[in-house]
Amino acid sequence: MSKLGRKPNSEIRKNLIELLFFLKESYGYDLYKKYLKIFNKKVSIRSIYYHLNKGVELGVFKIREIQQARGDYSWGDNVQRIIFSLGKEANPKGSRDVYNKICELRSRNKKE
Repeated sequence: MSKLGRKPNSEIRKNLIELLFFLKESYGYDLYKKYLKIFNKKVSIRSIYYHLNKGVELGVFKIREIQQARGDYSWGDNVQRIIFSLGKEANPKGSRDVYNKICELRSRNKKE
């Protein structure tokens, strides 16, 4: 009889590990935007948050801090940002391809 639910290993979570390895720390929405550009795969914001939270449970990610950011959002004037970093159970590969794409994104953003 097979177990129900998601597999313990996930390609999305592995990709998030690679992203955080090079970024050191970031929050969910920023990781979502970078994920779409770097991995060129369609993924929902809900899926990113699911894998971040599941990764915290598994020790792959840890919560560095929780920030309150003020701004003019459609739902109000502030937002809570949970800053994630790699946990003890993360085993990043240090993908050169991911590193190059992050560098490319950074240089593109500086030009804008």
